[in-house]
Amino acid sequence: MKSDVIKIENGEASIQAALDQSEAVAAYKHLPHRSALHMRLLTEELMGLMQSITGETTGEFWIEDQGEVYELHLLVYTRMSLKKREQLLSTSTSGKNAARRGIMGTLRDMFDRDGDSDVAPFTAPLLLSSGFDVPTSPTLDYEWSLSRYKEELEPMVGRKEQAAVEAWDELEKSVVTHVADEIKVFIRGDQVEMVLYKSF
Repeated sequence: MKSDVIKIENGEASIQAALDQSEAVAAYKHLPHRSALHMRLLTEELMGLMQSITGETTGEFWIEDQGEVYELHLLVYTRMSLKKREQLLSTSTSGKNAARRGIMGTLRDMFDRDGDSDVAPFTAPLLLSSGFDVPTSPTLDYEWSLSRYKEELEPMVGRKEQAAVEAWDELEKSVVTHVADEIKVFIRGDQVEMVLYKSF
């Protein structure tokens, strides 16, 4: 099953429509109250991410299910230009992206990437380690997976590498990583898609 596709813009009406959609899917699928709350929470996380993406950005939100596994999709179409990104960051006292805190803030940078740059110009090498370019596919340039990220972090945390310990601490504090079973990000040309997976 695939739900209706909700057009998302940086506005309260479309975000509320996405939240309503998650509740409608939960009701249609007769999910227990706790599962319905988890679905709404994951939708809120995606909509919070959408709100934090600046510029002329539009996207789409929908939910799919394969048996007991539900997929919450956020697809964003616009990339920020280098000039616009520099202008926005110059207004920050530190000159850095203050919204980039925790795992969701780090993932947000994938949506905010410079439109003139290569596929993965991110400044977080730990984040990059679990992604890979996909040159054999004409439609998928890059993919990142939370489960692979965790697998690669564990031995580095065991060796007490500072950056890995901090990254693991971010994961432990993240609501979305405790609720979602998996998070994947797919980059296809000028489109970035985040999918949250949850079994109910």
